[in-house]
Amino acid sequence: MFFSNMVSLITIFGLLGNITTGLVYLAPAKTFWYIMQRRSTEEFDCLPYVVKLLNGYMWVYYGIVKPNSILVATINGFGAVLELVYVTIFLIFAPPRTRAITATLFGVLDVVFPIGAVLVTQIFCNREMQIDVSGFLSLLFSVATYGSPLSIMKTVVRTKSVEYMPFLLSFILFINGLTWTVYALLTNDWFIGVSCLPSSPIYIYIYIIFIYCSQFI
Repeated sequence: MFFSNMVSLITIFGLLGNITTGLVYLAPAKTFWYIMQRRSTEEFDCLPYVVKLLNGYMWVYYGIVKPNSILVATINGFGAVLELVYVTIFLIFAPPRTRAITATLFGVLDVVFPIGAVLVTQIFCNREMQIDVSGFLSLLFSVATYGSPLSIMKTVVRTKSVEYMPFLLSFILFINGLTWTVYALLTNDWFIGVSCLPSSPIYIYIYIIFIYCSQFI
């Protein structure tokens, strides 16, 4: 009975994590609709989306090589497709200098690195080592994902405007982090658990910045 209840809890929080992660990936849609309407990226930053795409790749790989982690792989596969669309839109509408920077970041982080990581681990590592390496990389890039919106704060403070900070994305990431933390505790998956730890302080700080800058609107 206890085992059955535990499996049910794991499934419930896994599905909740999929829902919140799906919202995370869908949250920037409004931003990119705005970019397409204005036909310019203005002062929006490509870094959060480039890093999020890499993060999605790594979690897909982790979910594939680790047994019973299909929910991790499928939702991040969905997210990787969306992030690829976002980065493509950014490349189309960015000014030349920003487009060059974005293309370089995309080529290195979203093409060369993930292909290299998969090939190296598949050729030289056994399954257990593949799980550890992919889990560590997923953890590392999740921390970078949670931290990448901090790059927007400089613009927000300088312009005293929250226009360029996707607050909805920040809030959903916070809830998503809490959901996956519970899932990680239930499954004893420390890669997922540790990757969620930075979410709370970072996004509380973003909220404080949001309130500060809203006073100037």
